[in-house]
Amino acid sequence: MRITGIHYGILRIPLRTPFKTALRTVETIEDVIVRIETDSGHVGYGEAPPTVAITGDSLESILEALRGSIGPALLGRDILAIDGNCQTVQNAVLKNTSAKAAAEIALYDLFAQQAGKPLYQVLGGGQPRLITDLTISANDTDTMLYDCESALERGFTALKIKVGKDVGDDIARLQAIRRAVAGRASLRIDANQGWSAEQTISVMHTLESGGEPFELIEQPVSAEDIQGLIKIRAGIKTPLLADESAFNLEQVRQLLALGAADIINIKLMKTGGLSQAAAIADFCAGQNTPCMMGCMLEGGISAAAAVHLAVAKQHVITKIDLDGPTLGAFNPIDSNVLFADSVISVSDRPGLGITATSHIQWLD
Repeated sequence: MRITGIHYGILRIPLRTPFKTALRTVETIEDVIVRIETDSGHVGYGEAPPTVAITGDSLESILEALRGSIGPALLGRDILAIDGNCQTVQNAVLKNTSAKAAAEIALYDLFAQQAGKPLYQVLGGGQPRLITDLTISANDTDTMLYDCESALERGFTALKIKVGKDVGDDIARLQAIRRAVAGRASLRIDANQGWSAEQTISVMHTLESGGEPFELIEQPVSAEDIQGLIKIRAGIKTPLLADESAFNLEQVRQLLALGAADIINIKLMKTGGLSQAAAIADFCAGQNTPCMMGCMLEGGISAAAAVHLAVAKQHVITKIDLDGPTLGAFNPIDSNVLFADSVISVSDRPGLGITATSHIQWLD
């Protein structure tokens, strides 16, 4: 099975409600789609969202990296040579982790199809069922309380609360949400780099002084502020999750060596794809450090790939934040991954099991 053609498109899906964090507000999922064709007739799909505020990757830069560098380097290659193919992707262009992730997802989709197995079985096996949290966007307190109640009614048992805009308001919102949820779900705080180390410690001391504990606090300081993470971890009781500070294996090694994180958030768009994400998970397993499998604001292809990796690495990926398809008004991708509110399940169709796609504007 060799690669004979690569095509690109744009997937657009309106969100149920605007997605708001300390860094950005988004109303539509708008992702680059990769379609790799082979001489056997098999087709593999990949996907990459533009997340300029986090990865630095825009729609235009993702397409340019794929069309100009990664795609041409893959033409003619044997799908069975998965390690070499992934190395080709990683070496084709500097940075551009989202474009690399999209290409690797399509390659792994085809690799598993050739094996006749769902992707998670090729990656190591596991129980094909996960429970994800749901993100509660940063809004006024009443809106966030309404969104929390709606999530609980839909069966979610873990909520990720977006804060990081104003410390005083953030404390009030978090305390109000904790009172309202009252043990019906675990609560995760995500400040999206919106606080300083000193502010984080002060906020967490206030929250830790009474009420049920929060499950974790995610990346409260800027990605470059490793010393801030070290100070926070030493100064609070709540587990500290590193996200934007943990793009690649070398950064993860440094964070853990310095005692700067309790948990690592793995995202395919940060790592540059499944191969590097799996390497981070394996390293963390050796360090007895749990991981979260997260995603950007992604559609059903890249999120499905993340599900397969999380299933295969359940021994170390113990927390799931793969709500991208759930945040959309609909999911136009029919894959072997079913996103049913908090419950994610995987069927036995080979690869990513994609049998139908819609709402994709093909560019060639």
